[in-house]
Amino acid sequence: MAISSRDRLEATLSHQSPDVVCVDFGATHVTGINVSVVAQLRRALLGEPDYRVRVTEPYQMLGEIDDALAEALGIDVVGVLGRKTMFGFENKDFKPFTLFDGTEVLVPGDFNVTDDGQGGYYIYPEGDTTVPPSGHMPKGGFYFDAVRRQEPIDEAKLDPADNLEEFGPLSQADVDHYVRQAKTAAAQGKGAILSAPGTAFGDIALVPACWMKHTKGIRDVEEWYVSTALRRDYVYKVFDGQCEVALKNLDTLARALGDKVQAVFLTGTDFGTQRGLFISPAAYRDLYKPFHKAVNDFVHAHTPWKTFIHSCGSVVDLLDDFIEAGFDILNPVQCSAAGMDPKFLKERFGDRLVFWGGGVDTQNTLPFGTPQEVYEQVRRRIDLFGAGGGFVFNTIHNIQAKTPVENVLAMVKALRDARQG
Repeated sequence: MAISSRDRLEATLSHQSPDVVCVDFGATHVTGINVSVVAQLRRALLGEPDYRVRVTEPYQMLGEIDDALAEALGIDVVGVLGRKTMFGFENKDFKPFTLFDGTEVLVPGDFNVTDDGQGGYYIYPEGDTTVPPSGHMPKGGFYFDAVRRQEPIDEAKLDPADNLEEFGPLSQADVDHYVRQAKTAAAQGKGAILSAPGTAFGDIALVPACWMKHTKGIRDVEEWYVSTALRRDYVYKVFDGQCEVALKNLDTLARALGDKVQAVFLTGTDFGTQRGLFISPAAYRDLYKPFHKAVNDFVHAHTPWKTFIHSCGSVVDLLDDFIEAGFDILNPVQCSAAGMDPKFLKERFGDRLVFWGGGVDTQNTLPFGTPQEVYEQVRRRIDLFGAGGGFVFNTIHNIQAKTPVENVLAMVKALRDARQG
């Protein structure tokens, strides 16, 4: 007898074999699909050539996967996401917009862009074009990069409070928004993952604070990375203050959501490159691990949720530390990086980590392989990672623009065939 998607996720997270492989596309901002690809999928799977897909995460230009497409893709997990986008405006009052590749989409009402003088776009925090832009998409681009808004640094006046301005107690509107999504997921029998606010220590996508009209402190990407070594005490104080607020907000959400969600996305801070770590294990243990352990300990003490860490690249040398810090789930499982062989990962860590991702290589196979190569890799990864449970199928990070729809459809076929036995 078929089980619900919620039960399927529960079994997977408990390292039990579900009836069929559990699937996620779009439940987080690191497991989604570029909006132009979503539009192509709707045409191919639902016969909707004129459908305008909503852009629900404009920083990466991710597309909405609504109930109809979720059904066609066999999705089991939905996201319990924040009320505002990375640029500080809400996903509402959608209006038409045309991408550089000609795809006609819908964007939030406060998605306001201006010409950069070279055919590209600037975008603005809260949609306010009277303040400096916080994002830039070059002509022909597919997503936005953060604009450098770093004020000159006066070492004598550096104050960790300046890097803590964005952290504060959740508003009732925010809590209500999370609760509505969680209730809907529970009513539909879906698995649900919460994207927790303020628990990602040093996530470089968040450091520039593209949603804030004016930023103080250390906001430049390069300067921040330098600061983790040269201004270690400053960064530690930022993390300490951030953690204090995060724990209070986690407490609020734990009380509000209860068991309506099964997992929580805590951090997307990347620690790996294609060839290895770009932080030493000692530096991770000193600067990040104490705070990772604090939020994990809270979640495990006060909720039934499993905790999710996203870290790209070759992070094999930190996996024992991630586990000791309390993480239950690893994403995106970048099997193409050094030391991240899927068979090795499953054998060495499969009893302690749920692999959420790793289903197909988005650097080579999915964008550049043949449909048959995609199909075969997906089937192999499902068999390997899914053995004994502990695997949520997703690609390795978001499916990118210009990925051939034929290859995405081959992935979908492989999923369907695997689920039919």
